[in-house]
Amino acid sequence: MNPSNGYGTLHVLTSPEKRPVFQRPIGLMRATAMVVGIIVGASIFVQPSEINRHVPSVAGVFSVWIVAGALTLFGALLCAEFSSALPRTGGVYVFLTETISPWCGFLWGWAMFWSVHSGIIAASAVIFARYAAYFAPMGDTSTRLTAICGIAFLSYVNYLGVRQGSTLQTVVTAAKLVVIAVLLALAFASTPPASAAAVDSAAAPIPFHEFVLAVAAALFTYGGWHMVTYTAGETQAPEKTIPAALVAGSLLVTAVYVALNSAYLHLLPLAKLQASTRVAADAAQALAGARAGTIVSALVMLSAIGVLNGVILAGPRTYFAMAEDGLSFAWLASIHPGYRTPARAIALQAVWSCVLVATGTYRTLYTRVVYTEWLFFALLGAGLYRLRARSGYRPVFRMWGYQWVPALFVAASLLVAAIQIAADPLPSAAGLGIVMLGLPVYCFWIRTKHVHH
Repeated sequence: MNPSNGYGTLHVLTSPEKRPVFQRPIGLMRATAMVVGIIVGASIFVQPSEINRHVPSVAGVFSVWIVAGALTLFGALLCAEFSSALPRTGGVYVFLTETISPWCGFLWGWAMFWSVHSGIIAASAVIFARYAAYFAPMGDTSTRLTAICGIAFLSYVNYLGVRQGSTLQTVVTAAKLVVIAVLLALAFASTPPASAAAVDSAAAPIPFHEFVLAVAAALFTYGGWHMVTYTAGETQAPEKTIPAALVAGSLLVTAVYVALNSAYLHLLPLAKLQASTRVAADAAQALAGARAGTIVSALVMLSAIGVLNGVILAGPRTYFAMAEDGLSFAWLASIHPGYRTPARAIALQAVWSCVLVATGTYRTLYTRVVYTEWLFFALLGAGLYRLRARSGYRPVFRMWGYQWVPALFVAASLLVAAIQIAADPLPSAAGLGIVMLGLPVYCFWIRTKHVHH
């Protein structure tokens, strides 16, 4: 860890040596495209039906999406201040290490690699392959091979350079937003069916726990907003660029999600929205008839590519930072001399993600550990209070609404995690067990390596 920032808590006893350094091609547009491209994934095209079942009213639906967007903005503001104060490669790993403890940062990276982020890569690749089968029918084996090829190709693009990976992310995100904008324009220009136009003016009050469950389901579609922080070492003026990208990206995504749900409600009756397992396809069918499959399949494939590429770009920066701190194998801290990327970390992530696709175990791992993100997010909020208490603390960006915004975010994060754990306690315990296995690994590592904490 670089001790020059004044906030270092972990020191690696290694001698300095000359080696390649990261390039910084990521500007505000690419950083914002990364935020938007990762968040707007396939779930927004299927998840609204789950939310509508919990809140069966038009007012309730919009309230849920706005509240979830506000909580996402709160998290983005937290990470914006962290990024301005600690603009180093590794993102959330660095923030937790510096403000809570090195073991906390290690557990975050441990969960990232073995399940959460690698699981997202595997799941997104399979989603891409399944929708590609609409254009070229495939069996199970062919679908898995297509997913593996997708991971390998996008990993190779990011291996060649962050400029290539971030450029692809910008192009895919722009194309996705254009397609969504066209669909919205067509949807609102059309005349909705009479059944869809009817609203529920006499809807029954929504129980609080149902509203919270709906918000938790909506937050799932907002996931990934923090990943741009991992690339601080390759971002131009990261202490300014990343905060701006986080705020702009989260606000843009919230607007897109509210608009998409307005279109769904414009084209479909609320009862059908509640029963649908493929809301976007049903809405597109109401709009375009037989052409719906092509429209939705192309849009979901674009969304899957955006998530897949964004996570492949972001994840290895954490494993690189852990290796630099002596908390992982030293060879993972290697920077390619020509491409200036964490090449070995990218390759290792690609291999493990492909294993998850090939074995089919990624679904179990991912669903077991997804809620642990929110436990770590609660720790992030607590960490900001500790960071603000340090003498001489002068970040470039200070979040709006300090004191109450972090408190609300911590409370919401704990509530989301608690609801998910209570809904499925045994798998949740197994998931927490996977994360906690990282503690003895951490203890073993610091005892056998030249690391002080």
